[in-house]
Amino acid sequence: MSQSIAVVGAGICGLFTGLSLARKGFDVTLFERDVPPPQGSAEDAFFSWQRRGAAQFRHPHAFLGLMCSVLGENYPDLLDELLAAGARKMTFADMVPKHLTDQYQPEPGDDKLWMLLCRRATIETILRRYVEREPNLRIRSQTFVTDVLVAQTQTGTGENTLTVTGLELTDRQNKNLKSTHSADIIVNASGRADKFYHWLQAKGAEITEQRDDAEIVYYTKHYALRDGVSEPERDSDNPSAGDLGYLKYGVFPGDNGHFAIILCLPNNESELRDAVKDGDKFDQICMNIPGLVPWISEDKATPTTAPFGIGEIHAVWRDYIPSDAAPKLLNYFAVGDAAARTNPLYGRGCSTGTLHAHLLSEVLSSEDDPWQRALAFRAKTEEEIRPIFNASLNEDKNGIKKAEAVREGRTVDKARSLKQWFGLAFGDALVAAAKYHLHVHRGIMRTVNLVEKPGAFLKDKKIRNTVFRYMLFGRKKNAAARIQRGTSRDDMIRTVCDPS
Repeated sequence: MSQSIAVVGAGICGLFTGLSLARKGFDVTLFERDVPPPQGSAEDAFFSWQRRGAAQFRHPHAFLGLMCSVLGENYPDLLDELLAAGARKMTFADMVPKHLTDQYQPEPGDDKLWMLLCRRATIETILRRYVEREPNLRIRSQTFVTDVLVAQTQTGTGENTLTVTGLELTDRQNKNLKSTHSADIIVNASGRADKFYHWLQAKGAEITEQRDDAEIVYYTKHYALRDGVSEPERDSDNPSAGDLGYLKYGVFPGDNGHFAIILCLPNNESELRDAVKDGDKFDQICMNIPGLVPWISEDKATPTTAPFGIGEIHAVWRDYIPSDAAPKLLNYFAVGDAAARTNPLYGRGCSTGTLHAHLLSEVLSSEDDPWQRALAFRAKTEEEIRPIFNASLNEDKNGIKKAEAVREGRTVDKARSLKQWFGLAFGDALVAAAKYHLHVHRGIMRTVNLVEKPGAFLKDKKIRNTVFRYMLFGRKKNAAARIQRGTSRDDMIRTVCDPS
């Protein structure tokens, strides 16, 4: 008989976890605290689906090349259903800036550099309905998981073992009504709201956690293009995503004529944080950023939501096998944000969660011994997910430094050592080279789309030589390529927060 698996959480990561395991022959039950998507279209789901268990449900998502490759290679029929619902395929050729199109020639690997453009409500609705048709998989909605069941044993040598055996369930309507569900394997795909970490610690598990605050909050506002209006062309001089130091911004094109804009601010930017909550002031900020003006001018688009925010942005990494002396934790696996969480501003969570789900299904289908499964999954997580996590964490730390410098009126570009100077000069040269050379731009896009380890493109000799050649131009000239047009912090505050 196939082993039974309980997956907690039916978001994108949980659904792909259940789907990939079911396809491997496991008997899968997914538990989800929220109601299922409403009847009707994905458009209806965006406005009416109550997804309280997913705080970022209506915030924009990026479905990068890594996730899209998994989707296209394993579930081509699902991809067809997403495209039929209005999702769009954005190929690498579509991403090439207009001034570099004359350099474009298809190369091997370009087929993996594509993104799926749609709202999370669209992909989750279609994915949920697709998963519900899987024969050896069922979804129990409106079911609260309120504890994890563990059996503790000790070997003759004194080694402690914690074997996860099931879940405690609480009825959503009657919280006094509790039941249990036993399973051979428990998978935690509950995301940011994860409670297993504390439940398992209380039962004797030793789990180490790395937690770093990104010190930001971001606000989202959705829009719809007016009838007959096309999306603006990509403009490398006025990009639709960028960093002004005190404010990050980005446009996320969606499906069926919809798009969203994110404005991201440091926690201590109190005046702008108050302003961005107001719909009119949100638009006013956007109108002071040249790359956003073509999107939200009154003749181009109309708002479909008020601004709404999300905070408490942390990078989180949890290790369930921290040392040889720790109790062995068996038959429990955490995937996606429950195990490794990056700043959602970078749009990597859905892709890493999808990859993590399929790494788990590979391990469970190839290993039978519970402890070997735990070791193998940890090793694959370290190999495939850790580099992405570390790169995201470094971006967070650099963003904090840059925001502090802008606020204090100083520069972060001044090198204090030869090593630091080389790093800054190389970074300037890389940005400048990518602006004018498609092969450098392509390399960066491989990292952006997570189809290779972060920064692996720099092993390409042609790219390195191009960047080194640009270093000869000097930092001052190269830095001009990364300067983004937009109102200064002081002028933005005066214009938006104190127009008098």
